Amino acid sequence: MNNTEKFYRFLKRNPHAHSPFFRRPHLDRRAFFKVAGAGLTGSFMVLAGSRAFASETAAQAQVITRSTAKNVIFLMLDGGPSQMDTFDLKIVPGITRTDVLQPERISGVMWPVGLMPKLATQLGDIAIIRSMRSWALVHEIGREWLQIGRNPNAKEAGIAPHIGSIVALEKEFERLPNQVFPAFVALNAEGANGPGYFSGRFAPFKVSPTKDGLTNVTHSDGAARFNERYAQLQMLDEPIKGTAATPSPLGRATGDLREFYEAANKLVHNDAVSRAFSFAKEDSDRYGASSFGDACLVAKQILAAQQGTRFIQINFGTWDHHRNLYTSLPAMARPFDNGVSALIADLKAAGMFNETLIVAGGEFGRSPEVNSQAGRDHYLQQSFLLLGGGVRGGIIGQTNDLAAFTIDPGWARNRDVRIEDIEATILSALGINWTTIRRDDPLGIGFPYIPFAQDDIYGPVNELWERRIAPGFPIQRDSGRKIS
Repeated sequence: MNNTEKFYRFLKRNPHAHSPFFRRPHLDRRAFFKVAGAGLTGSFMVLAGSRAFASETAAQAQVITRSTAKNVIFLMLDGGPSQMDTFDLKIVPGITRTDVLQPERISGVMWPVGLMPKLATQLGDIAIIRSMRSWALVHEIGREWLQIGRNPNAKEAGIAPHIGSIVALEKEFERLPNQVFPAFVALNAEGANGPGYFSGRFAPFKVSPTKDGLTNVTHSDGAARFNERYAQLQMLDEPIKGTAATPSPLGRATGDLREFYEAANKLVHNDAVSRAFSFAKEDSDRYGASSFGDACLVAKQILAAQQGTRFIQINFGTWDHHRNLYTSLPAMARPFDNGVSALIADLKAAGMFNETLIVAGGEFGRSPEVNSQAGRDHYLQQSFLLLGGGVRGGIIGQTNDLAAFTIDPGWARNRDVRIEDIEATILSALGINWTTIRRDDPLGIGFPYIPFAQDDIYGPVNELWERRIAPGFPIQRDSGRKIS
């Protein structure tokens, strides 16, 4: 049985059903703790119901990880970009607005130079997966699926951590004593998923970047007076919160609160925090002077600080263009182009590009048909970008003339790439065994990092590390004429 037959036989036995569009929201355990912790500046310190460590007993298949990256920046393109107008550009006469997109064929890749002219010069470093397909057409379900790498209605989804929390936990043993930043940072991502059943210290530290940096990290009476007050508070609270050696008598959640205070204290009156989270106007301008560009700038500064951050999520959207697509798309594409192109350049200048994997994509794609409001609706076919972290530029997969379905998957499993495969790819790049099944989950059923990966249903897209476009500058344009 080949990989394709194995996968579809698996789907028949394990259908990936999802809730309908009009499902009414409810306050589950994850949502409860998110609300309860909403008043905390650093939501990476939000309470969690159980503690988890990388040393816990786990089952793993024997695999070889790529181990080419140290860090990950995940650009979550909220709303679902129109793949056929961006990363899988198709020209449909009478529909495609070539005056807006200004398509050119560059090193064999059709690219909307009118939308993203700066990235057009960096295509040699960018891998585009065009044979990507989402599982769900509802924003909330698709976004959660992106972050936890599994069906949000699966039995373990209620305890499932964000992939950034998995990375934070797995890399905890590599942290140095002087590294004080949270391992998982979420920028412009207030709705990012949390740590699930993992300890609160592996949750995302949620920040909306501003030029002045983090608020409330200095005390008006000075560092000395603050330290005195903090020491007194700890002395009073120790019988309740416990210590690293003596657990709290009130349980794990209270112990997590102690870790919250300890982690927050390390960020106060810290020059490294000020340098990483604040920025000058001229740097912001270089990144496009947008909230997305500022987040890309801060992400680069955080990684350059080498303070223990390993996973950064940046949310950017909305790309949900149900109407007026061709007048709305430039407003999203240009900040993306400015921010990512500057990020690539700065990471290269700092010698960090080859150790930083950048992943960009949304929860689904857009329909090949243009609707009556000159927009495109939700659609399962989509495209993802990956670059840095040893990834080589080029195209994986081909779609039909409308970018509606895959005609050539372009990778060894010979099927559509799914988000579970993308997350397996991220873990492999970081040297983490994606087939891990933890045995410390509160349900007692075993928690897999990637569902069914131990059965080889999902796995990394290893073709990303194969050369498809020659790197470097300048990129060869196949023709000096734009395509109309």
